[in-house]
Amino acid sequence: MSASFQIDNVRIGAGGLFLIAGPCVIESEDHAMFMAEVIKGVTRSLNFPFIFKASYDKANRTSMRSFRGPGLVEGLRILKKVKNEVHVPVLTDVHETADVPKVAEVADILQIPAFLCRQTDLVVAAAMSERVVNIKKGQFVSPWDMRHAVEKCRTAGNDRVFVTERGSSFGYNNLVVDMRSLAIMRKFVPVVFDATHSVQLPSASADGDHAVSGGQPEFIPVLARAAVAAGVDGVFMEVHDNPKEAKSDGANALESTKLRAVLKELLALHGALSGAHLTP
Repeated sequence: MSASFQIDNVRIGAGGLFLIAGPCVIESEDHAMFMAEVIKGVTRSLNFPFIFKASYDKANRTSMRSFRGPGLVEGLRILKKVKNEVHVPVLTDVHETADVPKVAEVADILQIPAFLCRQTDLVVAAAMSERVVNIKKGQFVSPWDMRHAVEKCRTAGNDRVFVTERGSSFGYNNLVVDMRSLAIMRKFVPVVFDATHSVQLPSASADGDHAVSGGQPEFIPVLARAAVAAGVDGVFMEVHDNPKEAKSDGANALESTKLRAVLKELLALHGALSGAHLTP
């Protein structure tokens, strides 16, 4: 696996465990600030390194009628405020190469969405920004083929890259997680497990006359524990104070009041395994 690297107080790939968490999309300035403060409060009390995540634009929503976010300019203004006032590193998606320079001025980590993980120009542009790059593994990509996406980033001169597993398509409107993929990918790159998108049921629900994604959030703690037991470097969770009212992906978000209990379990498990030699 590649060498570890640092983002503020978060060390990636050094045998520790860190959290990427926040709402799916920026719903408002007040909500983003509130969620960042809530999650930071929980993680700080547990000494759990934390990176805030939220999207300024959800360009891959199922329906044209779905909420996409505040857009590039307003979204980056809000993320900058979170970063400066809550004092946490921030992560956000980029969908277009043209957005990369502006996003890199604010975000500590540029995330390549799962559906775009094979878009060479986007991966290379993100890598050349000299920011850390998180490539989400597409639902249609094998774990060993993610090496090619990682190598695109490294060939562009950026070794500060990690990948995030979020499940594989299993028939229609369903995802499954092959825990073997975590060990396979960790042979060549640090790996994060997305515990909330992995319980998503893509486009499986209805909201009026347009489709939205469903989810099974009751399985978030189960899959997160399994991933930590498999030896991942970090855990990704979409966390919301009121998932039923969330403007994006509420059906698979973790309610913020449940975050502390889940993280305590993950820390206990990670601590119990820290002295063990894990092999696939």
